[in-house]
Amino acid sequence: MSVTVGIPRALLYYYYYPQWETFFNRLGVKTLVSRETTRGLLEKGLKSTVDEACLPVKLAVGHVLDLKDRVDYIFLPRIVSTARREYICPKFLGFPDMVRNNIDNLPPLLDYKMDLYRKGSSMYNLFYAVGRYFTRNPARIYMAYQASLKSLHSHYRDMEAGQLPVETGDKHNRKECDVTIAVIGHPYNIYDRYISMNMLKRLRDYGARVVTADNLPEYVLRAEAEKLPKQLFWTLNQRMVGAAFYYFNRPEVDGLIHVASFGCGPDSMTGELIERFARRCSRKPLLSLTIDEHTGEAGMVTRLEAFMDMVRWRLNLDNVAASL
Repeated sequence: MSVTVGIPRALLYYYYYPQWETFFNRLGVKTLVSRETTRGLLEKGLKSTVDEACLPVKLAVGHVLDLKDRVDYIFLPRIVSTARREYICPKFLGFPDMVRNNIDNLPPLLDYKMDLYRKGSSMYNLFYAVGRYFTRNPARIYMAYQASLKSLHSHYRDMEAGQLPVETGDKHNRKECDVTIAVIGHPYNIYDRYISMNMLKRLRDYGARVVTADNLPEYVLRAEAEKLPKQLFWTLNQRMVGAAFYYFNRPEVDGLIHVASFGCGPDSMTGELIERFARRCSRKPLLSLTIDEHTGEAGMVTRLEAFMDMVRWRLNLDNVAASL
């Protein structure tokens, strides 16, 4: 009898899905990803979540609800830390408990912990604990884990070569572009077509080439973030700050958009750091967008169009100044 593991299309799915899918498939386990975000799916999440939760968490609950009656297990790893002496958002740590306490009739949750904060810890511990659900053969688990790492590294190489996840459209950056825009935000905000209101596609339709933090190797992000006087201990926000600092100093990038979730403390801090850097060290236009479940599409479109006009106006002004 085949077993199916559900994977919510939310939160760290956008970072690790190639690894997760490969690991389960190598163990002979089917995976089912929740459907793409819709208003109905988000509404389900809103009804099952406390008001204080941020939009990505509310949406993630909706994706769990989309899976719960269609799978045998739901994979919700409790990610504490993905790098030494750094942490992931605390809401991620408690997300499995949030789901368990707010949703009835759940299938078993695979919510084993991954904590790389201390020296000597390993990601393999998580995969070994999960793999034991489906096989008692340690060698098979280890081989599946190694294959999953190869898939993840291949995914990273593709992203660094300029590709973006399939969720953003199959023909990314396919048109001739006269400007380049860096979009700085968590992947679960900017790659989800519903909550981002198709922002990346809209920018491409406006004639922009789009780049994100995921197009940069990890060592570049960390090196740029070290420009801060003190290390950020939120891993995901450190990536965003590093990407913003890097793109501000790249002549081929003409403007930046920072996307944050309303009610997210680390995002608000990151936004302030990026804005201060922009005022002091760059002349590039910066647009800060905050999204929640009430964000309207018309307002988003108006701001994007005005931003693109400003970017092109600044380019023309610089070209005129250079010709004098």
